[in-house]
Amino acid sequence: MMLLRSAALLLVDVINDLDFPGSAPLVREALRMSGRLARLAERARQAGVPVVYVNDNFGRWQSDWRKVVDRCLREDAPGHRVVERLRPAPEDYFVLKPKHSGFYSTTLDLLLRYLGVRTVVIAGIATDICIFFTANDAYMRDYSVVVPRDCVAANTRRKTVFTLAQIREVLKGATPPSAGIRFAARRRTAARGSRSRARLV
Repeated sequence: MMLLRSAALLLVDVINDLDFPGSAPLVREALRMSGRLARLAERARQAGVPVVYVNDNFGRWQSDWRKVVDRCLREDAPGHRVVERLRPAPEDYFVLKPKHSGFYSTTLDLLLRYLGVRTVVIAGIATDICIFFTANDAYMRDYSVVVPRDCVAANTRRKTVFTLAQIREVLKGATPPSAGIRFAARRRTAARGSRSRARLV
């Protein structure tokens, strides 16, 4: 069992319509892991651990997180069932990113340091692209990196297995099953203690 202190849970690109040619394998993998990730996110919230949605803006520079969620919940979107399971809770944070890494040209690092975070638990889509780039940039900023191996998805299982090995060997990260992760309860900061709704930062 891994007990994490001063942690945050980063949900990468889970608000995603997955509407592109050849997305079917990724949709299947994302749907398979989404229930486990939803349970992990709920455990984080119950412990007062920040849950941060780190999501692509899909090239829509005039968009915001509400529009992204609404668009991805359309029933004709291949990823809508994943989004239904993983939609943000009122107290969650939402960071829009323009590229693969959640840290590139975003306020994520500033937010995490404000919240006193030292360990990032990174989950979501896709293991070999946005998860890996975000994990790499977290490592470069001296965060401890944890990637629950059953809460990530890629086009193939082989890509996930290879990337998780890279995270362990190169980034000194941990890749436990989500059931093996426990969050130490943390006191809510003034920002989280306020009852404002999900925030775009």
